[in-house]
Amino acid sequence: MKILLLKDGKEDDCGQDPYIRELGLYGLEATLIPVLSFEFLSLPSFSEKLSHPEDYGGLIFTSPRAVEAAELCLEKNNKTEVWERSLKEKWNAKSVYVVGNATASLVSKIGLDTEGETCGNAEKLAEYICSRIAMESITVYQTIPHPGIQGNLNSYYSQQGVPASITFFSPSGLTYSLKHIQELSGDNIDQIKFAAIGPTTARALAAQGLPVSCTAESPTPQALATGIRKALQPHGCC
Repeated sequence: MKILLLKDGKEDDCGQDPYIRELGLYGLEATLIPVLSFEFLSLPSFSEKLSHPEDYGGLIFTSPRAVEAAELCLEKNNKTEVWERSLKEKWNAKSVYVVGNATASLVSKIGLDTEGETCGNAEKLAEYICSRIAMESITVYQTIPHPGIQGNLNSYYSQQGVPASITFFSPSGLTYSLKHIQELSGDNIDQIKFAAIGPTTARALAAQGLPVSCTAESPTPQALATGIRKALQPHGCC
C-alpha cells in the first residue's frame, strides 16, 4: 500500500529516513513530501539569553529546529569557545528538557544532558515540567508553506494515485496542505486513512472534520508505523 508522509526527509546513520524504513518493514511504500519551510527569528535575543544561564531555571528544546537555532547562535557569535569553557557546564547544572528522542540526540551533541524525552509528546512533557520551573519562552523560528508543496502533491497524485494513508506531522502542515489534498482526492478522500504524529495534530484534523484513523502513541517512526499498519487492517484503529 502507498503511504504519504507530509514531512521533510531526514537520513539517519543508515542513510535512510527512519519513517520510510519502519513503514517498509510492514510492506508499506512511503513517500515524503515537505509541506513546511522554516525561517529563524529572534536569534540575537536567543543568543543573549544563552549567554546568561544564571537568569533561567532551565532549557526546553521543542524540536530539532530549536537545537539548530542554538547551534547557529554559538557559531555566528563566536561563542563556541565560551560555550565549551563555561556556558555548557552552567546549563548542565540546570534542567534541560526535550520533546522526543530525535531532539535529545541532537542536544547531546552540543554537550547538554537531557530529560523528558520519554514523555512521548509535548503535552505530556508540559505536565512533567510545568510545576517544576517558571518559564519564559522565545520563538526562534516560524513555519511557512514549502514553496513546492502544490507541485509535489500534484506530481504524487498523477503518478501514484490516491494514497491509502496520509500522515500529518503538525497542525501547520495540515493548514498548508489540506486544501490541495481535498482537491486532488475529490470523492476518493473518504478512502484515505488519516494519521497524526501526536494528539495536538490529531485534534487539528478533527477540527477540520477529518476522521483520525491513527494517532501515534509516541512521535517515533516505530510507533507511527505500528499505528498505520493497524489502521490499514480491516476495521483497524489505533
